[in-house]
Amino acid sequence: MDLGPVGLWTFHLDLQPISRAQELVAELAELGYSAVWLPEAMGRDPMVHAALLLEGSERIVLATGIANIWNRSAMAMAAAHRTLTSAFPDRFLLGMGVSHGPMVEGFLGENYERPLTKMRGYLDAMDNAPFMAEAPSTAPRRVLAALGPKMLELAADRADGAHPYFVPVEHTATARQTMGDDPLLCVEQAAVLSTDADVARAAARAHMAIYLTLPNYTNNLRRLGFGDDDFDSGGSDRLVDAIVVWGDVDMVVERVRAHREAGADHVCLQVLGTEPSDVRTPPLDEWRRLAPALALS
Repeated sequence: MDLGPVGLWTFHLDLQPISRAQELVAELAELGYSAVWLPEAMGRDPMVHAALLLEGSERIVLATGIANIWNRSAMAMAAAHRTLTSAFPDRFLLGMGVSHGPMVEGFLGENYERPLTKMRGYLDAMDNAPFMAEAPSTAPRRVLAALGPKMLELAADRADGAHPYFVPVEHTATARQTMGDDPLLCVEQAAVLSTDADVARAAARAHMAIYLTLPNYTNNLRRLGFGDDDFDSGGSDRLVDAIVVWGDVDMVVERVRAHREAGADHVCLQVLGTEPSDVRTPPLDEWRRLAPALALS
């Protein structure tokens, strides 16, 4: 599997007609992006969506960032994983995670307890799930959404690596130290292409608002030295600048390099717009502007 050093993390493909999303994936591959990461929240089923988008290009990798283990049984997850790997060898990376208490309990009506134990048991069930169809020609690959040391250790032991989200560069260094040299470390990095500090930080705070209500993220940031003052009023400048890189193309490339130097194998950029209307419009111009510089990173 050729993940390459830089991919894109985006929810924008969920908001396009399937045919248009396939066209965008084909263009992203031509621009040189090696992977596209798809979320799972309240949009398309990421397994079905990945299959459709993989048809749009002959070489790009589709990854889930992340598939929620509470949304499907381990047997169903394993079957989808193997099926996609059979159809698209070395081009589908299953990123999966335990999600968050408010989402699991609020939307699914499940009890969000002992997430590490839940994930460990889920991986056991996936590995033991029967599959009587033709086996994939290449090994299915998976990474875990991981922030804290125990989930990172599980990602190193029971998966191909980890997919940390909403993290500063300092976390990348910690994650690499925790997991060791071999496991994949695929880090999400949000970015705003604006050199106006007020505009860029406003866009960053709009993006960060929901995440600062989720204990998994704030607890992780506390381990890195951030505190209550950093979480108030949409996030301190120090926190905003650590989580969301903003500025010109060179600033974004510099942050990608920082993650890579800290131990990331792959950085998936989430490009944010600066206007509320941008939420439904893919940042295609920004993706195009970034691609040549990122190819050199």
